[in-house]
Amino acid sequence: MNPLIHTAADGRKVVRLTPGKRALFLTKDLARIGAQLRGEVELGMEDVDLAELLDDINTDTMTPAWVCFRHRPEDIALDAYAGLIDEQGQRVFESRSLLDGGFEVIVSGQRKGTGSSRETAPQAERWSGVYLVIASSFAPIHGRNNVNLGQLMGDHDQLRRLQAGEEIPLEEFTSRLDPISAAIVEAGGLFPFAALYASGEVSVPALETPLRPMNMCEKIIAAKVVTGPDGEGAAPCVEPGNVCLVKVDGGYSHEFTTAQVHHFLSQEYGEDYTVQNPAKFAVFEDHLLYADGVERMAPFSDKIQALRDLQREFQRHTGVRDYSAQDGISPGICHQVARELFVDPGDFIQATDSHTCMGGGSNALAYGVGSTEYAGLVSSGFTIVRVPESIRFELVGELNPGMTAKDLMLHILDTYAKREETLDRVMEFGGPGLASLSMDERATLCNMATECSARSGICEGDDLTAEWIAARREGVTPDAFRARFVAPDEGAEYSGGVHQIDLSTLVPMVAEPGDPTYGRAIDELEGVPIDIAYGGSCTAGKEHDMDFYALVLSEALDAGRQVSPATQMLIQFGSEAVAEYAKRKGYLEVFERAGVQVIDPGCGACIGCGPGVSENREQVTISAINRNFNGRSGPGRLYLGSPLTVAASAVEGRIVAYTPGMFRTPTSV
Repeated sequence: MNPLIHTAADGRKVVRLTPGKRALFLTKDLARIGAQLRGEVELGMEDVDLAELLDDINTDTMTPAWVCFRHRPEDIALDAYAGLIDEQGQRVFESRSLLDGGFEVIVSGQRKGTGSSRETAPQAERWSGVYLVIASSFAPIHGRNNVNLGQLMGDHDQLRRLQAGEEIPLEEFTSRLDPISAAIVEAGGLFPFAALYASGEVSVPALETPLRPMNMCEKIIAAKVVTGPDGEGAAPCVEPGNVCLVKVDGGYSHEFTTAQVHHFLSQEYGEDYTVQNPAKFAVFEDHLLYADGVERMAPFSDKIQALRDLQREFQRHTGVRDYSAQDGISPGICHQVARELFVDPGDFIQATDSHTCMGGGSNALAYGVGSTEYAGLVSSGFTIVRVPESIRFELVGELNPGMTAKDLMLHILDTYAKREETLDRVMEFGGPGLASLSMDERATLCNMATECSARSGICEGDDLTAEWIAARREGVTPDAFRARFVAPDEGAEYSGGVHQIDLSTLVPMVAEPGDPTYGRAIDELEGVPIDIAYGGSCTAGKEHDMDFYALVLSEALDAGRQVSPATQMLIQFGSEAVAEYAKRKGYLEVFERAGVQVIDPGCGACIGCGPGVSENREQVTISAINRNFNGRSGPGRLYLGSPLTVAASAVEGRIVAYTPGMFRTPTSV
């Protein structure tokens, strides 16, 4: 039970602050945070204007990669907010700062918890003694992780009242949640709630939604809804806000997260715990494969190896699919391999990574969850879902030469995500313009839905979808996948609206350092010199991405050009299948002649654990990965761009947009 929740004399549940405990205000003035941590300043809501509070606090800031090498929450809490760095490159939070500060409330601005699905972020707060998280809005996965840990989430007015000595009814905090999430918070977290559910003390309310047209997300959920743990009683219809028990078709974890899943299951159900349908689930070794080669990761080698060992222990114990590295080479990044081998149209997929939504490119509903929620669903085979709202993007026209799906996503981020129109919604992609995009480009769209703080992304299926998947599965015809397609009903509702985007009107873009939300047309940049150009990750390590890199570099070679002597360019494959594709197409020779360093499959620099990370704050990188939070890929400044932009910039030695034939005319570097 959350210690801020009390039972009043009349039996009502109320929330009140603990005398002597403190609230920490995360302000844009980082020195002011330091003063609070040192006990020099005590702030209340009356002392802080909302505009002064930090927005877009991402999970990398709360628990950077090296903190996640620990799998026990009590150890993670020792370095809460270790990724919050001041202008001098110094940590604002030293070790134990949050833990020893006597704080039980933490306060910030908009979109708390953007970025990765890592549950370590709210764990760092919870195990530091924080039980009430105040923000204007929360990123969806982060909010869900708070619920699963039994954390209270509130707004600034509620804190103002609490600090004035008021007791607030618990239902004021939980009324914004669905009934099951409210019950989870009141129970103290997902595992205590699961015990109550198993004993029959709580239940999932029956659905009584009348027949209505449904969008793709709603139709997939409706097909998986069950009325009880026996797996029977599918519901004919759902609508946003419905709370459902939903059967999960498959999922996966990786060496960054599996150890926690194993730890939680052992703690909750004993060393002999079991999982449901292990053939549907998998483990991957992809995130930390190259960490041993990164100098700043050397101090953590023992912890990294412990994570690998615990994942192997989990796999042996459960019998889930095994995609571990063999002889130091990984089968590939989990999201890429999953879409190649086992994500099918109409599937509902859950995994412990925010980019799980990449599976939506295959007409599936897929999104990331925290370790607690994943442990619960692999144990039971089901999970609790609050049906999300949706927003539809109707694509028309075709992208001009030199444009990619990455530019489209940077446009959506800078336009719709910035206005929070995508927040906690499923982004549905359709329209005639979608047919002009390859399957890999559609995967890019869905992959970066999480950068929009959306729940997920999903594309309509077509002949290309069926043929692409069938080509990667033995003994299955395209017709088998066509039969599984999910399409929106005529008249389906989209609370986020239907937005038409003419692909032909878009221009090449980059996201400026610090956050993928803030894009800028490349034409508006004033020749930014670069030190590193990186092409890879789940977002940009696919077959079509290799086509893009090879196109630009081949043109440069034909013109007598190579990668600029001032720039290091690296290309990393997303899977073994992609590496084989590049080899068949002759791209390896192109990359070698152009002066590119080629790397075997893995997440690498995207997670700051591999070649391509910056070494100091002065270095500038143009990267085709999905997010560019400060410190994620080293201490330098990181711009995001398309594969075409990355390759062209590598040749020029500065950030430029690619235009066909651009290397035929001599250019200055």
